[in-house]
Amino acid sequence: MPHSQTSAPRGRVRLARGASPWLLPTVATAAIGLARARRSKRAAVLAVPATALAAGMLWFFRDPEREITRGRVISPADGVVQSIMPWKDGRTRVAIFMSPLNVHVNRAPLAGTVTSVEHIPGGFVPAFNKESENNERVVWHFDTELGDIEMVQIAGAVARRIVPYLPQGTKVEQGERIGLIRFGSRVDIYLPEGVDVAVEVGQTTTAGVTRIDRD
Repeated sequence: MPHSQTSAPRGRVRLARGASPWLLPTVATAAIGLARARRSKRAAVLAVPATALAAGMLWFFRDPEREITRGRVISPADGVVQSIMPWKDGRTRVAIFMSPLNVHVNRAPLAGTVTSVEHIPGGFVPAFNKESENNERVVWHFDTELGDIEMVQIAGAVARRIVPYLPQGTKVEQGERIGLIRFGSRVDIYLPEGVDVAVEVGQTTTAGVTRIDRD
């Protein structure tokens, strides 16, 4: 059964958990600039970029409600399929690139239990670069009806913080919010051997909506 979050009105948008350290100072600066703009032309000029930046942050950290698709494996991220690669152990890795324009809240691809959440330090090269394999990342493992499912959140050149929402041992519903990557980044999901991929390179995906596997 879909998580209770899907009962919220479609179209409703909230702000992502973990956005406060970036969002609050930006909005506060814009508010101060607008308040002073009435008394000073210089303040009015400075208020314009501050307000634009605050508006951009509000857009970036949006977290819209979604009607979760039924299916075995659904996309954990909004973005574009960057690569589909067979792995040595028989699994298939689907890499989804997230630009700064995408929603950056990631969702559980299947229902199950979080068996591990591991933070691995690394670099910050652009997430579309092959060398991003060594970037800062968080590796998730879920115990699901398909067995162990691995998902990796990878930081990009601008994304310097990954914010997991759930600890090890948490039971999750398919499509439930599990974490945030701040700014451009990548999410990889590894499909078990025998599971066919339904998406293709260059295809746009929506977290919780686009189905990744094929019956």
